[in-house]
Amino acid sequence: MKTINKVEIQGFLGSDAEEKTFESGRTLISMSIATNESYKNKNDEWITNTTWHNVTYWKNKKNENLDFLKKGELISVLGKLNTRTYKDKNALERYVTEVVAYKIEKIAVEA
Repeated sequence: MKTINKVEIQGFLGSDAEEKTFESGRTLISMSIATNESYKNKNDEWITNTTWHNVTYWKNKKNENLDFLKKGELISVLGKLNTRTYKDKNALERYVTEVVAYKIEKIAVEA
């Protein structure tokens, strides 16, 4: 049986994306995206919950323009969910769950 690991998020960047280039020449873009969910509680009041998503993206082309990845921009992300482990400075094992994106687009906001 085939399995699927697919994530689609549309949300706002919490800060400018961070770019890190490795010795191999590959560039990793890291960002945090906020999505909101609203509902009415039993008192008929609107409640909004914000969820923050860690997103990474391996830049595909050297001249790929990602200048639009600025704080407050509305973007769409397609990718997969990934959990990785690492050891912190105290040698404790930590887990990070993030979206590994393969497509990022700016969404035009209508005025």
